[in-house]
Parts: sequence; C-alpha cells; structure tokens
Amino acid sequence: MIYGLYLSATGIVTASHQQDVIANNLANAETTGFKRELALTETRRNEAQAMAAMGRFGGHKDPLLDNMGGGQFLAPSFFDQQQGNLVTSSNNMDVAFNGTGFIGVQDKGEFRLTRNGSLSLDRSGNLITSSGQTVVGPDKKPIKLDLAGKKQSDLRIGQDGAIYSPGSDSPIAKMGLFEPTDAQSIKPVGGNVFAPTEGTQLVTAKGQLKSGMTESSNVDPATELTHLMETQRLLEANANLIRTQDQTLGRAVNDVGKIG
Repeated sequence: MIYGLYLSATGIVTASHQQDVIANNLANAETTGFKRELALTETRRNEAQAMAAMGRFGGHKDPLLDNMGGGQFLAPSFFDQQQGNLVTSSNNMDVAFNGTGFIGVQDKGEFRLTRNGSLSLDRSGNLITSSGQTVVGPDKKPIKLDLAGKKQSDLRIGQDGAIYSPGSDSPIAKMGLFEPTDAQSIKPVGGNVFAPTEGTQLVTAKGQLKSGMTESSNVDPATELTHLMETQRLLEANANLIRTQDQTLGRAVNDVGKIG
C-alpha cells in the first residue's frame, strides 16, 4: 500500500471509532450513574523504526524514512470514573454512591457492576434497577423482599446497603457493594453495567450510599460536542487527503505515464 494512503486510512478508522464513542456518551448524558468512555489512540512507529527494533536493516538509518510518522492505532478504551453530581430524588429507594464503589447486579444471568442506584421492586419482590437488572447481595445472589403488607415507600436503605423495614433496626436484606482493586480491570458491556475481566479482584466498596438520591451521568454535553466537532474535522481531512492522493495517482498513471 502507498504510505500516504495507509496513514490517511488509519486516521479515518481512529476518527470513526472516536465518533462512535462520543455519540454514545452524548446519548447517555441523562442516564443515571453513567460513566463516560474515552477513545484513546497511540502513535504507531514507522516502518524504519519497526524494522530497526526487530534488528533488521543492519542498523542502517534513512533520514527521510526516520522522520516520517507511522500513523495512529486505537489504544485500549478507558472510562472516566469521576463521580457525577448527586441529585435529590422523590423515591426513597433511590441510592447514590458518595465515593468509590458499585452495586452488584445480575444482568441476563451474569454478575455485573453498576452505579445506577435508581431502584424499585418488581411484582415478584425482586429489587431491580431502572435498567431492569436484579440487585444482588454480598453473596452475589438476587435480593427478593417480602413486604408482608408494608409499602415499598416504607423501606429504608442504610449507607452500607442494608435494607430495613419501618420501625426495625434489623436489616431484612443487604445489597452487595463492590469495587475492583484495579479500577480499569472492569469494562463497560452496555446497559449501563460493567463486567469484571479475568483476574479482577473485588473488595467491599469504600464509598457510602446516600438514600433518596441518584448520581447523574458524568458526561458534559458541551465538552463532548467540542470533541465531536474536532473528530469530524480530522475525519474529513483524512478523507480529503485520500481523495487528493487518488487523483494524483490517477494523473501519474493516465497522464504522466503516457508515451508521447
């Protein structure tokens, strides 16, 4: 492949991925507990540097090739764990983390983590999030409550995730609150939840729950829109470079290469 076309193509691929990530962030600007994702890139070494690193070329250096860029690669995704604003809720079952930590949930039979503390009980008494995941206890088993004639609005949730009936100091259940020892060892898998990757170690969350509150998304729409416009300009610039190089090659083949 012609080197200039390769560099422009990698630029389009990375810019397209960045656009997708930013668009997803914007779509979840109002999603409770959502954490924005950052689309990172890294510089690729040019061919001369790559070959030299593998011991080829016998240490020969070409000033022209050594000064050429190698394009971009997509780096591993990174999500911003900065806490969103805590907003007062009219639902006493809603909770928000003040500090680090996640609520353990079951999503399609798999253990997941979420910051979505907008909670309620379904008709079967299962404690669920607004996204439909079932909240689990410290043993990672689903929480199911028998209200015994009491109202959902009468329940109280403590800072440690313990759930109390009105007038009782003994919890009837306890939510599982976890956090990974390595914050980047969990990955977003859609549905506003994170999946622990292989080898992830979970400990009890250090943060405390605030009852009657929810955590807003940490997405700043103005910032994301600015990044989106910058990314669109990069994509258009690379597309124009490909078009220009294609026209130049066409001239070289059809005009310059003609025998007079």
